[in-house]
Amino acid sequence: MSLTQFSDFGTKLCGESGILQLMDDLGKPLPKGMPSYQLGGGNPAQIPEVAAMYRAQMERILSDGTAFDDLIGRYDAPQGRTEFIEAVAAYLSKTYGWNIGAENVAITNGSQSACFYLFNLFSGTFTDKSGAQKKKKLLFPLVPEYIGYADQGIESGTFVSIPSHFETDDDHTFKYHVNFDLLEEYLRKHDDTGAMCVSRPTNPTGNVLTDEEIRRLSALAESYDIPLFVDNAYGLPWPDIIFTENATPTWNEHIVLSMSLSKIGLPSLRTGIIIAKKEIVTALGNLNAIAALTSGSVGQAIAAPLIRSGQLVETAKNVVRPFYKEKSDAAVGWIKKYFSDGDFAVHKNEGSIFLWILMNDLSVPTKEFYHILKARGVIVVPGEYFFFGGTTDGSTPPLEQHPHYRKCLRLNYARPAAEVEQGIRIIAEEYLRRK
Repeated sequence: MSLTQFSDFGTKLCGESGILQLMDDLGKPLPKGMPSYQLGGGNPAQIPEVAAMYRAQMERILSDGTAFDDLIGRYDAPQGRTEFIEAVAAYLSKTYGWNIGAENVAITNGSQSACFYLFNLFSGTFTDKSGAQKKKKLLFPLVPEYIGYADQGIESGTFVSIPSHFETDDDHTFKYHVNFDLLEEYLRKHDDTGAMCVSRPTNPTGNVLTDEEIRRLSALAESYDIPLFVDNAYGLPWPDIIFTENATPTWNEHIVLSMSLSKIGLPSLRTGIIIAKKEIVTALGNLNAIAALTSGSVGQAIAAPLIRSGQLVETAKNVVRPFYKEKSDAAVGWIKKYFSDGDFAVHKNEGSIFLWILMNDLSVPTKEFYHILKARGVIVVPGEYFFFGGTTDGSTPPLEQHPHYRKCLRLNYARPAAEVEQGIRIIAEEYLRRK
């Protein structure tokens, strides 16, 4: 039998990638009998109060005549479920004063799918009315950045990233900032930027871009007439895994805001929420019709009444946020305890469910260190995967020269406390052997 040959599209998207390794680690068990410390993936914690809230909504649906039959037996529109879209638009416009309606909200099968649509709408080959073609780039103003973005471009060579600044404090913590000098220089010298994208809070680091950084990025987007994608999967108003006050939600017609129900306890129901100007929402609905017909309905049906009543936001504020803050503080404490004999730092955890550990004196790359840890049952994500979008023409500094490139690990602290502490202890033990 001849080997199967895929298209260029298939070859690019079906090859090895960091996100494939991450999701594979989530789904595949370790060898039988080996203790497992699953600190690598993005699964949120199962919080009893949150699970009870959703269970009550499912019981309401099941007991409401034909509501369940209609929910599972009918397609919604490609833009999403009407009652859910209206609930989201009403809440956000009332709470933040944004001038949005149902025409500004699109639902996708998770925000990962939304990013795939958006990235390829605004980067790649463009053809004007005369037939002339131009390739546009998607610009990431700060790396390290989310591993799941790295391989989403259909065309190769369309992602560009700006290496971050960082500030180090005396308490073994540090914080990344956008290098606006480099960013603005790149934008001035390149007229092929189709859009910019940031996550806030940032996955993998727990960094929250400040209100001033978002204001400046938004102003640049307006100046160059390009959209700014802001991935708000961990932010306000839900799931509200935010530990800093300098994190005001922002939207205008140059911002495309991505939200999700995953990190407030519904990851398997794949409900991504996009807030954007009408033309972009229409395009997303059209793409969704072709790629998926429509999006899954169950998450939307469960969450719509919770948004209308305010219960989802109150639960995020009063249950989810304190739960993760306590777990974050405990995990940072264990890192400082077990890593104390090394030259280490941890990024200030201002949000998300991840910690980003820097080991300045680690003697092996973290891609190699990952395999050492996996042999002991500890699953993490090596930092190199989060540095992507490098250029070969010298227009941006080489990402491999960033001092953190081979020195960082991302770990998920949402697992049970004993598992997280033991995993951190093993990481520290193996690290200190390789100083």
